[in-house]
Amino acid sequence: MISVNTNSGSMIALQTLNRTNDQLDKTQNTIATGLKVASAKDNGALFAIATKMRSDVTAYDRVRESVDRAASILDTAVAAGESIMELLNEMKGKALAATQPGNSASAQSALNADFAQLRDQIVSVVENASFDGANMIRNFQANGTTAVTVSDAIALGDANGGNNITVAGAGLQLRATTAAVTGTEIMRFGQNQDISTTANATTALGLINTSIDNLGTRLATWGAGAKRLEVHRTFVGKLQDALSNGIGAIADADLAKESAKLQALQVKQQLGVQALSIANGSSQTALSLFR
Repeated sequence: MISVNTNSGSMIALQTLNRTNDQLDKTQNTIATGLKVASAKDNGALFAIATKMRSDVTAYDRVRESVDRAASILDTAVAAGESIMELLNEMKGKALAATQPGNSASAQSALNADFAQLRDQIVSVVENASFDGANMIRNFQANGTTAVTVSDAIALGDANGGNNITVAGAGLQLRATTAAVTGTEIMRFGQNQDISTTANATTALGLINTSIDNLGTRLATWGAGAKRLEVHRTFVGKLQDALSNGIGAIADADLAKESAKLQALQVKQQLGVQALSIANGSSQTALSLFR
């Protein structure tokens, strides 16, 4: 039926063209953003999942930073502990030499002076073994009497702020006097320990040997802790990669597919415009009936 009031062909062509334009806009937006799920309007469920996963990836950046800080604190303590171990080994040699009967007074005095310098260096090492304000080996101030809290190396374990990884610190500062040292401390001699006599040297040698054993055990524990932090850092990196790949699978667009789709829609748009033009011209047919 020919009618000048209703042009159903034009309406159908217009609806088709509008749908094509909507699809074309969506495809162009997908290509521009590189995302097939760029907002909740695209796919609410997938958008929520991708957003949560992106949040986890960002959170794991903070976890890695926490692990790096804890590892640096621990590395500082290990480096200081190894330096103290070297000093103890040298002190052991001095003490052993001082136990020899028949040393001249000058020789005994020279050995004692060297021993004192090495002993005092331990105090300096402990005082300077800090990273970002944390010191894992300082349990007393340099005076050897004022107690301070030993720091621990603590790293975040997950993106929820739980399951922290803790490597406990251990005091290596020398007490003011050997008499004040308890049986639970790593360093078994104080800042007044000397080897000025054969008897004192024999006592010092035994205390130093015990200190060496204690420190060796502590360094082994710290070494295991450092390895754990390293493994955790690697795991977090792999987990971030897995999450990022998952986000890509959910939200990233296949640009090759979208490019082909864009060309098809552009052709479809042109055909829709022509179809609408033809449909709009059908009303002109009514005029020919009256010529």
